[in-house]
Amino acid sequence: MGKSQGKSGFLEAVKDFLYGFVAYGPAQLAMKTRANMEHLFILVTVGDMLGVPVFSSYYSLKLLPYMVPQIPTWKRRLLREKDFTDNLEE
Repeated sequence: MGKSQGKSGFLEAVKDFLYGFVAYGPAQLAMKTRANMEHLFILVTVGDMLGVPVFSSYYSLKLLPYMVPQIPTWKRRLLREKDFTDNLEE
């Protein structure tokens, strides 16, 4: 193990520590917010699949081919049985 490899490993460890200490929480919050916004967007666009009265517009029909791969996951997440303890971990 050379000197440069040991120094590189130490710098990598410091970088990972600082990321975990400073940016991990906000990054997780941003990913969770993005997922919630995507699911809300799909609900507004194709909510009529679940019986939500949504007026289908020309634009939502144009977006439909891009959303088709996400629909099964979205339905599973939306129709999942939830308990009040699910929100306690947040």
